[in-house]
Amino acid sequence: MSYETEQLSFENTDSQTDNQPVFCLGMTFKNDEERREYFREELRKKLPELKKIEGFPLGNDEDIIALSDPPYYTACPNPWLNEFISESKISDGYFREPFAVDVTEGKNDAVYNAHSYHTKVPYKAIMRYILHYTNPGDFILDGFSGTGMTGVAARRCGNKREVENLGFRVNGLNIISDEGENLSKIGERNTVLADLSPSASLITYNYNVIFEKHKYLKEAKELLNNVKKECTWLYDAQHPKIHKKGKINYVVWSDVFICPTCTEEIVYWENAVDFEKKKVKDEFECKNCHSRLKKSQLERAWETIFDTDLGETLTIAKQIPVLINYSIGTQRFEKELSTEDFQLLNRINSYSNPYWYPTDRMPEGDESRRNDRIGLTHVHHFFTRRNLITLATFYHYAKKSKYYPQFMFFFQASLNRATKTNRFRFGGTGGLSGTLYVPSLVFERNVLSLLEKKLKDFEKMLLEEKASTSNYSVITTQSATSICHLNENSIDYIFTDPPFGKNLMYSELNFWWEAWLRIKTNVTEEAIMNNTQQKSISEYQDLMEKSFKCYFNVLKPGRWMTVEFSNSQASVWNAIQEAIQKAGFVIANVSALDKKQGSFKAVTTTTAVKQDLVISAYKPKHENVIKMKNEANTKESAWTFVSQHLEQLPIFIGQKREAVLIAERTPRILFDRMVAYHVQNGLPVPISSAEFQNEVSNRFVLRDGMIFLDSQVAEYDKKRILVKEFVQQSLFVADETSAIEWIRQQLFKKPQTRQDLHPNFMKEIQHIAKHELLPELNDLLYQNFLRYEGAGPVPDQVASYLRKNYKDLRGLENDDAKLKEKALNRWYVPDPNKQADLEKLREKSLLREFEGYIEELSKSKKKLKQFRTEAIRAGFKKAWGDKDYQKIVTVGDRLPGSVIQEDDKLLMYYDNAQIRLGL
Repeated sequence: MSYETEQLSFENTDSQTDNQPVFCLGMTFKNDEERREYFREELRKKLPELKKIEGFPLGNDEDIIALSDPPYYTACPNPWLNEFISESKISDGYFREPFAVDVTEGKNDAVYNAHSYHTKVPYKAIMRYILHYTNPGDFILDGFSGTGMTGVAARRCGNKREVENLGFRVNGLNIISDEGENLSKIGERNTVLADLSPSASLITYNYNVIFEKHKYLKEAKELLNNVKKECTWLYDAQHPKIHKKGKINYVVWSDVFICPTCTEEIVYWENAVDFEKKKVKDEFECKNCHSRLKKSQLERAWETIFDTDLGETLTIAKQIPVLINYSIGTQRFEKELSTEDFQLLNRINSYSNPYWYPTDRMPEGDESRRNDRIGLTHVHHFFTRRNLITLATFYHYAKKSKYYPQFMFFFQASLNRATKTNRFRFGGTGGLSGTLYVPSLVFERNVLSLLEKKLKDFEKMLLEEKASTSNYSVITTQSATSICHLNENSIDYIFTDPPFGKNLMYSELNFWWEAWLRIKTNVTEEAIMNNTQQKSISEYQDLMEKSFKCYFNVLKPGRWMTVEFSNSQASVWNAIQEAIQKAGFVIANVSALDKKQGSFKAVTTTTAVKQDLVISAYKPKHENVIKMKNEANTKESAWTFVSQHLEQLPIFIGQKREAVLIAERTPRILFDRMVAYHVQNGLPVPISSAEFQNEVSNRFVLRDGMIFLDSQVAEYDKKRILVKEFVQQSLFVADETSAIEWIRQQLFKKPQTRQDLHPNFMKEIQHIAKHELLPELNDLLYQNFLRYEGAGPVPDQVASYLRKNYKDLRGLENDDAKLKEKALNRWYVPDPNKQADLEKLREKSLLREFEGYIEELSKSKKKLKQFRTEAIRAGFKKAWGDKDYQKIVTVGDRLPGSVIQEDDKLLMYYDNAQIRLGL
């Protein structure tokens, strides 16, 4: 497909008319309306087959077709995806290091403000990754697209000003590094954007399919005028002193409770809110009996209503309006409700609304039925009557328009702010992020004003957009587990932001939106942890693994996937990593993405992650995969993996005249990655840790504790010589492995005695896990490091440190008595050959300890409460090599469940052993 000759209908410029020809997928149409109707009819024919695809939404065929704008966007699986992806060969010569820079981007821009969502990565942050990994015209996939920011980022990579605003130097279309090298090119990229949620894919569509905006905006304003004509009376407020009507801005509603002392009703607003001091009191006085009370001590007051929509009498928690904020002209006023205001409310409650609105029962779920206890059980219960009438009027007119999918964008953007979940707070309002919590002080907004504001927000975003003839964004509503329908090896890059365990219940939080769309999420393939859906960490990991396997299938070999991830639970973090590696990817880097603004939970909860983590992983080249399979059971399999992995790693990371240790290049991490790849792919681990340590420095080049290919070391040396400081990574010591690495870092900087090391070591191990049987410092030193005891010359590492830091030792030879005396009993990091000998001794010790656990378990049916995790890892590794999968499962079953889930190496062996045993 030629970018020069193919012009999409949504790429029309504002000067074009409805009568101009439209070219789409090799066909010519008289105008865009003809194109849309043709493909809608084609979609109708394809629906029976599409319904067999995982993640097909729950809804009526006609509602799905009405919301769709095929072939670019479908509110169900999109059958035209592969037709948009041009047939391209696997490009030779492609090479990128992992993007290993921590990224910070704010959220305050027109794109971000147009429509909120539960999680949303700023498109400017994604642009940095896309510019690094792709070329103009490449196809990018996001199977958890959410609001479609990946598509926005891909399109805006063609905007020179946007790229320069990110801090890049630009020469023509070339993006230039500080060293004058070409990093990338300015130019739009193409995207395939998928999400399981119909409401999310609708947001994605409106952000990414650029339509004829001036006609749209004109019709949108006409629609709002029609709604105003019918609904303005709902928001009338009579000024108490002058005979003028004002316009309601908002109304505050308050819970009503029962005083446990006098049994009289307590209006929460009147008793707990100090309006002068602008605070809500934790403890307050009953105005009737003067008892001192807290909200937690109170019982609710209840009222009985007849729900005409359900034809039932309901009992709901009592709330009453207590304050009106209104405007006359440009002046704002506040007042308590008058007789006229209550008369208006009675009129509204008795008003027979002629238009449809959803009355669906809230679905079963971990979050969605939290308000059943206060009587809010159906969608319409979450809106005040006046807001419900206004929204229904808007929907009635929107559904008749050809711009229905676009109108539902800013309707959706307004919807959550129109519900009873919005809290009155001094200094700000809004719902509790990530929940459907209804507060005791409800902030009822004027929906007419809200719709106008969100249309203006959308307009600001639209006016930033320009017509394009070189960018495709194709949107589909389906599960990431079914994205394998894309052609194999057809995608150039993947950026994805998957659900994070049980952080957010997306389908439940989207239910209000989707009830209005009349198309709902099919939760069968929803990748979350949810008690109601009976999805634990295991089911979550399985769904993520299916998704990543689809990603692996469609990504070109040698290309990259970026996974943005945020979760404070180690078990969920490990489940994501395990799923990525089981799918066949190799992880090459983990960096931080700071979104600058936290949600309510991220800001106030100490355990919440304040920085999202970004995983960079690549699909191994086909020839390397074949080579490793052919080399199975030989050491060469290990070295083939290491060679290809080193090729993919950054050669140098540094800034402000500091060089940073690249952890992925250290022998220990390289060994772990090699083992993980072989285990996950069902290959025998071909080499022991000791052999690996011994040979790695002979086969490759060692610099600053890191391993390099011969072809890489010259570049590292060139950049390393320009920096003054070499910075180790900061560590959080939680187990034996991290304790050893912490000691390694201390001794690498400063060879020292056990007495010097001990005080700081004791401070660092305050957060060791309860189950972890951590060896004493002496044992860790003797098993992993060397000590100079006075025999022979002082080792170079120790001598170099002493000469650099003690003036009187400068110039002395390594066998000088004075230097030897100062070096006595200092521990230091051994060179690779001696490290291999230590590794052999340590592995024997760990295996002896593991066998001790086996004996202990044979005498008791209890679980192991405390143990050396390193010993369990060593035992599992040996059992895997011996193909004794039953031993791994038997011991794994006797460990605390959380230990297995929170340790990536134990989880890897345990899961794969179960697979081998058919469990």
